Amino acid sequence: MKKQINIVWLKRDLRLQDHAPLHEAEAKGIPYLILFLYEPEFIVAEDCSERHLQFQHASIAQMNANLKTLNQQVHCLYANALDAFKFFIEEFQVQHVFSHRESGNMKSFQRDLSLQELFKSHGILWKEFQRDGILRGIKNRDSWDEKWHAYMHSPITQITYSSDKNVVVHHPFQLPVTFEEMLHNYPSNFQPAGETYALRYLQDFLQQRAFDYSRYISKPLLSRKSCSRLSPYLAWGNISVRQAYQHTVAAMQHSKRKNSYLGFLSRLKWHCHFIQKFESDCSYETQCINRGFEEFVWHKNEKYLQAWKQGNTGVPIVDACMRCLHQTGWLNFRMRAMLVSFLCHYLQQDWRWGMYHLAQLFLDFEPGIHYTQFQMQAGTTGVNLIRVYNPIKNSLEHDAEAKFISMYVPELAALPVEFKHEPFRMTELEMQVYGVELGKDYPWPIVDLSTAAKEGRDRLWQHRKNAAVKEDGKRILEMHTRRKR
Repeated sequence: MKKQINIVWLKRDLRLQDHAPLHEAEAKGIPYLILFLYEPEFIVAEDCSERHLQFQHASIAQMNANLKTLNQQVHCLYANALDAFKFFIEEFQVQHVFSHRESGNMKSFQRDLSLQELFKSHGILWKEFQRDGILRGIKNRDSWDEKWHAYMHSPITQITYSSDKNVVVHHPFQLPVTFEEMLHNYPSNFQPAGETYALRYLQDFLQQRAFDYSRYISKPLLSRKSCSRLSPYLAWGNISVRQAYQHTVAAMQHSKRKNSYLGFLSRLKWHCHFIQKFESDCSYETQCINRGFEEFVWHKNEKYLQAWKQGNTGVPIVDACMRCLHQTGWLNFRMRAMLVSFLCHYLQQDWRWGMYHLAQLFLDFEPGIHYTQFQMQAGTTGVNLIRVYNPIKNSLEHDAEAKFISMYVPELAALPVEFKHEPFRMTELEMQVYGVELGKDYPWPIVDLSTAAKEGRDRLWQHRKNAAVKEDGKRILEMHTRRKR
């Protein structure tokens, strides 16, 4: 007689509290297996990187440290989902599978369809719970705001774990040795992973750093402390949006400086707003949001792409931002938008040619935000304003003393401030005086900034007059805006 069990399948929800699937498994009264899958077909995907996997591993290690005293653990398997679940169905009498809904790409959607068929054929109920106020199957945004706020104000799920529901299992899906070694080598220059750190960052933000949130939000260096820095924890589910929302509301009640808290709360909502867009249409990863922009002509330039990816464009603020991402995995919103704008408007490269590169670098990679935001900044929605970020203007306004540039482009650190922003304005004599030779120590700009920006902007605006762009714009507005009643 096979042992009856339930399975909790973890995805982007690596925490032990405010976790509906774990709460449901505890309430059912029979042993349950907590499962996390390193799926080979997703590991080799273009938007996956070692830092993502290492963050997940460190998060799970913290969960297991807390579960150990309860004789429970998260079992990590190196297996495709279909193979893993077939094995457990063969070994046990699986009653339920509990998980959060996943706003993933087409590949994850197709995998889930296969799992639905498998579970149905064996009489297994797969119960997927709502994640962070994201709704499945909606055709438009009618009442979405009200439902999101209702979810944010609903009770946080408190779980009391028992010590008698662990499932002992021996499976053939052990992590390959080299893969496991990689997981353990999480760089110390990235944010520490796990639920404990998520809550610590949140409390530190609410008690201290939030007071400068609005003031420094656009500054590439100062924002590293004034912003919440919760994005990796939200992306991988070390903390829920509901937890962050309710802690912020509580802190705001006891503060005289409410504006920063309100600004942060609004961004939590925008966080979910963009994931909801991707939940409604995951083709945003591969196709222009506005189908009319599929007719737009891009000319691929590998020299430009490599210079942009490596942080060697000859434009210091752009290069500093890219190198910062390589080294730390985090950058504020304005600087991310500027990187995309530089790629698409100055270098005039298709957004798809740089999209996966940044996905791999972002420690807080969230598909629903990344793909929709990338296209917004690229200007391929056909309904949003085309934002062309002037890198020199942004450099002078948001890194006035060039401290951020000096930190991440050290070859320019000895220059006077004005030349750190625009080293290409130096004369040959000034290069000799300061000991920095452009073309040798640091590259000349790969494009003329003024002419490139004008040409890129003009081409995009001209294409917006295309009949196909105008027509598809109506469809986009219908889907993603609330109807007037």
